Amino acid sequence: MRVVFVHGACVRDGSWWWHRTAELLQERGVLSVSPALPSCGETGLPEDAAAVRQLGPGLPEDVAAVRQVLLDTDEPTVVVAHSYGGIVVSEAAEGVGSVRHLLLVSSYLPEVGQSLSEFGDDGPAPFLDVDPDTGTFGVRPELLVDTFLQDCAPEDQARAADRLARQNVRVIGEPVKAAAWQRVPSTYLVCAQDRGTPPRLQREYARRAGDVVELDAGHHPFLSRAAAVRDVVLGL
Repeated sequence: MRVVFVHGACVRDGSWWWHRTAELLQERGVLSVSPALPSCGETGLPEDAAAVRQLGPGLPEDVAAVRQVLLDTDEPTVVVAHSYGGIVVSEAAEGVGSVRHLLLVSSYLPEVGQSLSEFGDDGPAPFLDVDPDTGTFGVRPELLVDTFLQDCAPEDQARAADRLARQNVRVIGEPVKAAAWQRVPSTYLVCAQDRGTPPRLQREYARRAGDVVELDAGHHPFLSRAAAVRDVVLGL
């Protein structure tokens, strides 16, 4: 088995965000990979994609990047998607025979045609900064720790701040074209102390998943409760 980790919005360097859990999985002989998401500025643009160069990469490019990694091997794969990553995986994992389970961490399970904009409470999230001039959005650095990392170690809080990224605002409104969670076994991990995605909303989203697990953790349990997340993955 291998694990493919897909990170959330407004961050870069996916392998770092998952590293604590990934190291514990590797001790059990399970390798993992964390695809880069173009909409977060992590990869270059296709030479022949004029429209993409003009508008910047969005959800379709993120889907393509993750799908390429999923198709790299026929090895049985568990996909672990965090927050916005659930939007990406819903389409990227569609029809990929090696994907045997989806684990959604404080995430979304969109129906075909739904977009990120349809999840959450009404109005813009107070911890986000949207810049219409650049067409990007990001997490307000001064709210990062209290909103998303309050239960993480101080060194992880500091390193996380260095890995914030401005993301193309396109991803907010672009609809998904497939809902892999409808055909692939899925588990939703509710983070009961999450201040970014309220637990009441997570539990509502989790109704679409096949199984539900709850941890007393903030938005990034793979950093703050790495052993617990490892055990969830190994139990799938």
